[in-house]
Amino acid sequence: MTEDKQFTCAVKVGEQIPEFTLKAYHKDAVVDISLSELRGKWLILFFYPADFTFVCPTELEEMAGLYKKFVEEGAEVLSVSTDSHWVHKAWHDQSEAIKKIEFPMLADPTGELSRAFGVYIESEGVTLRGSFLIDPQGVIQAMEVHADGVGRSAKELFRKFQAAKFVTEHGGQVCPASWEPGDDTLKPGLDLVGKI
Repeated sequence: MTEDKQFTCAVKVGEQIPEFTLKAYHKDAVVDISLSELRGKWLILFFYPADFTFVCPTELEEMAGLYKKFVEEGAEVLSVSTDSHWVHKAWHDQSEAIKKIEFPMLADPTGELSRAFGVYIESEGVTLRGSFLIDPQGVIQAMEVHADGVGRSAKELFRKFQAAKFVTEHGGQVCPASWEPGDDTLKPGLDLVGKI
């Protein structure tokens, strides 16, 4: 890692996420979003570098296309960048891809939340592409961080969410590689469980 691209790993898988309250642009309004309001449901934090860029709208548009499925499965999606809520509004008003977004777009202009999740690039004031799956108790169940030039797959994130949700709801069972609902699961130390 070069001196000018420092970032720190803060919260990790299996750890509780910190409390936070941030401004967000959501449904044509500026609102405050806090972790405490979201307890009891799954949470997907979706960090991206910046508004008005190239890869970011492709990722956010794909997330927007799956948003209703996340909600149906009991999750809330929050996108996060270091842009202000007003920049989010301007981008939403101007971009056809971003107009499709129905989930809250969090503003982290100080980088406080981004630092807490270890995705903040100090020298640039933006974040890496970080995806965090957080269970209803506020514990991280999965995380993925990409360099800014590498776009993520919302479909794969949704699959990981379904697997993480299955594992937490079915004690003792685990999901093998590329598991999807309806596929066989495993019980460590035992044979294949079969389709559930």
